Amino acid sequence: MIALFLTWALAAGPLPMPEPLPAAALREDAGDALLREAKNLRYAGRWYEAAVVYRRFLAEHRASTRVPEARFWLAASLESNQQWDAAAAAYTEFLDKHPDQRLLGKEAKLNRIRCWGITQGQVPQATPGLVAALNDPTLEVQVAAALQLAKTGDARSVPALRRGLEVAASADACSLALLNLGVKPSAAATPATRGRFLVIRIREAGKPDTVTIRLALSLARAVVNYMSDAQIKEARAKGVDLESLTDQAVNLPKGSVLLSVEDPKSSIEVKVE
Repeated sequence: MIALFLTWALAAGPLPMPEPLPAAALREDAGDALLREAKNLRYAGRWYEAAVVYRRFLAEHRASTRVPEARFWLAASLESNQQWDAAAAAYTEFLDKHPDQRLLGKEAKLNRIRCWGITQGQVPQATPGLVAALNDPTLEVQVAAALQLAKTGDARSVPALRRGLEVAASADACSLALLNLGVKPSAAATPATRGRFLVIRIREAGKPDTVTIRLALSLARAVVNYMSDAQIKEARAKGVDLESLTDQAVNLPKGSVLLSVEDPKSSIEVKVE
């Protein structure tokens, strides 16, 4: 039977060669490879190089369905590299060219506000951009812009800060910002942070006792809000996103563990109580 099969195969001639992939598919594969490279560079903290690769993708693969993704992460890479003005411009380009990107669009607006906040008084577009964001349809964006403007004593932030008093996640920060502007907060303060604490427990190896630190969550949020941008960036460089940590604490139920770290010398646990 084997001999018969071989005879038939030889008589039938060589098997047909597979059809070559269309040029568009090859271009897409090359584009995917570039995006993977850029992503790996971002994860390695090589923000400048990641931005170069994202720009190359955008120049060579303009028809790709992944252009919105590349534009967003180009802006994020520039921001992480502390190129605040270039990052804000890149976020603006993303928002202008991809208004249908709802989830990434909101994040882009908030990130752009952070960049503008850092460059207030240095870049001409920063303050006008923040003022325009006070009229954004999303309250979270309005409040974020108002908090940045309040840092420079800009009274145009007051209406949005008052609206932020009604939102648990921003009530404490808005209240402090209003007080610093000489305005008495008028809304009833009923944030979810009331009566809640960040509990930090530290235990050193070989010692039976645990050091426990209790910090009111509202105070923790306020401290982060009034830290300098340089201090917040330094914490991020060390792997601690203070703003994200307190935001998570507001929304998590009591008893949730925010952070748990152990090494041969000690263990640290941060819990919401």
